[in-house]
Amino acid sequence: MMETFDYNLKLIIPEVFLFLWALTVIVFDVGTKRRKSDSVGYLTMAGLAVTGILLYNFHGGISFNNMFSSDILALFFKVIFLGSAFMAVGSSFGLASDKIKNHRGEYYGLILFSTVGMMFLSSSNELISLYVGLELTTIPLFVLAAFYKDSKVSVEAGMKYLIVGAFSSAILLYGLSLLYGFTGTTDLTMMKINLSLLFLSAGKIGPGLILAIVMIVAGIGFKLALVPFHMWAPDVYQGAPTPITAFLSVGSKAAGVVAFARIFVHGLIAFSDPVMKPLDWGIIVAVMAAAAMVLGNITALRQHNIKRMLAYSSIAQIGYLMIGMVAVSELGIASIGFYMFVYLFANMGAFAVATLFNDETGSDSIRSYSGLSKSSPALSACMAIFLLSLAGIPPLGGFAAKYMVFAAGIEAGYNWLVILGLLTAVVSLYYYANVIKLMYFSPDNSHVKINIHPAARLVLVLGVVGIIIIGIYPEPVLKIAMESAVLFALP
Repeated sequence: MMETFDYNLKLIIPEVFLFLWALTVIVFDVGTKRRKSDSVGYLTMAGLAVTGILLYNFHGGISFNNMFSSDILALFFKVIFLGSAFMAVGSSFGLASDKIKNHRGEYYGLILFSTVGMMFLSSSNELISLYVGLELTTIPLFVLAAFYKDSKVSVEAGMKYLIVGAFSSAILLYGLSLLYGFTGTTDLTMMKINLSLLFLSAGKIGPGLILAIVMIVAGIGFKLALVPFHMWAPDVYQGAPTPITAFLSVGSKAAGVVAFARIFVHGLIAFSDPVMKPLDWGIIVAVMAAAAMVLGNITALRQHNIKRMLAYSSIAQIGYLMIGMVAVSELGIASIGFYMFVYLFANMGAFAVATLFNDETGSDSIRSYSGLSKSSPALSACMAIFLLSLAGIPPLGGFAAKYMVFAAGIEAGYNWLVILGLLTAVVSLYYYANVIKLMYFSPDNSHVKINIHPAARLVLVLGVVGIIIIGIYPEPVLKIAMESAVLFALP
């Protein structure tokens, strides 16, 4: 018994270490108020890097009565969470000297606390631990969204996010409680078995379970900003500090995707059976994905603020990603992981450029990017690569990612959804290309060379190199994504 308990503790060493590191960062900041501000940020990045090393050494196995599963799927997404946090922190150094000067420890510590929640969430194999992980992910983000206390827009963003987040959490919790009531278990593996037995014995499943499914879809849909639960995203993304907006759009979304996959693809896989088609959650999610692709891309066309444009773009991107989810196949799950990995580099990189530009000019207007290539050619080139990858242009990583989810959709018979995805991807190219056109073919409005902090430079290099390498040679990442999908034992 002691040996088993000791092994269980080893599995959570990365999470425990990062939690303690977050406390260390806060305490360290208290004692270094008059020192150079960069030290706290570098300490945070070091902690994230060490956590990544610990993940490599402590993974594999199921513990705590099947509540915590340190499998390859969890490991893959934990890398995405750590990467998004690392790039968000690296993008924040320009803010440290001004807007977060007196609260650096709290700022970086909250990012780490949220990352710990994401890591626990990805390993959750049981409803209660999954919900707790989701809340630990979200609560620090409420504070971070409103971190600019002197900014009315930032405080408003935080309040909106808090209200919507609390509402969605309540809906999700009620749906999970209904699901537990019908299945008699919170264990996702046992839930799959109990649902099949329930259907075989009763011959049908009542409206109560349908209500549970709808409420869980709605609760997680709010977290993912899926249409029609997306209303909060543009305002929150615009008002929050730009690195936090990036972290929200990548890390938080990846956490929601894992929660969705664990509950629906693993626990509720029975509903993909043809006999139970009236309860097929895939149809519901497919319609939501279609709406996200259409509304996200069309609304992004009319935006004049770079953060709002990227916010609506992220709504569309989650629509593309959900094509892989509704496929309910190994290729579908693999395409989700692969897509999120590529999206990490492209979206975090684009927001990093937006952060640097805002720090120097004080503007988030798309028009302000006019002629940027003349004063900051390297920064413009990075932004162009990130936007082209988001648009899915070959040979960048975004093309391979979209190809994967579209292939999964066709394999599953969702041809109409894939065709719609292709059409909306063409629409997205217009607003991405518009920013590139302004940077390269419009007069220089600013005549200001953007100063790039070394940490931000590292973020940009990681983003560009990651996108190009994955686009040219996707096999290593694709192999890991496919291995993670095997865990679901799907066709």
